[in-house]
Amino acid sequence: MPAHRQTRAVSGTGDGCRARRVGMLQLLDNFRLQDAFDIGIVAFIIYSLIGLIRGTRAARMVIGLGVVVLVYLSSRLFDLYTVNWILDNFLSSVLLVIVIIFQNDIRRALVQVGSRPVFGGDSRLAGQDLEEIIRAVVTMASRRIGGLIVFERETGLNEFTAGGTPLDAQISKELILSVFVTASPIHDGALVVRKGRVTAAACFLPLTANPTVSKTLGTRHRAAIGMTEESDAVVIAVSEEDGGISLVVDGRITRDLDAGTLRSTLQKLLVG
Repeated sequence: MPAHRQTRAVSGTGDGCRARRVGMLQLLDNFRLQDAFDIGIVAFIIYSLIGLIRGTRAARMVIGLGVVVLVYLSSRLFDLYTVNWILDNFLSSVLLVIVIIFQNDIRRALVQVGSRPVFGGDSRLAGQDLEEIIRAVVTMASRRIGGLIVFERETGLNEFTAGGTPLDAQISKELILSVFVTASPIHDGALVVRKGRVTAAACFLPLTANPTVSKTLGTRHRAAIGMTEESDAVVIAVSEEDGGISLVVDGRITRDLDAGTLRSTLQKLLVG
């Protein structure tokens, strides 16, 4: 390459770098504190949404919608007119579709935001309280005593405890067993634990409407799943048919737990 062409090439590269540098400086000069605040809010919302749907059915639905959008873009690229027309009409009402598909998740998110305390509250269990609960659950399982124990976390459960029998008592194995034995007048429903105390008993929980839930699960387990779909509560369900111990979190049920697994899982979820 001749020297004068090399000079022009180097000069052009230098001009491009200077132009980009000037553009960056202008962008920084125009950047306001409000812009940083705005970006921070959007980032927090996106992070919260990801945390909300991670590991749930909603995450798989988001992936499915992403596939639909990808097929739509491909249909435009390769001139697939029929597919493009169908997806174009489908995506034109995508906001309505999202509201319909994610109505339970949207409701759950709004409930969590609306019920979260401003200054926070310590919902963790003490180690001794956890041991009392484990002992009670194991005893219930061995005697085939059915029961539901709900642990409130950040989402308030006042709407469910209001219809139950208020207790406000210290956690103990004897108390839990006395609630769930068949002779007890308050053995139906769930026992709610809030901030290390038994808040209420005989609380009725919403049943899950998820069609994918196994038909073999009874009302007690369906109520446990429904409770965790509408809140961030943790629920222990003990079956009176086979004495199985189940743990339900975020709408997902883990069945046939032993005492050690239950203890370690609750340690992570509730004790910290």
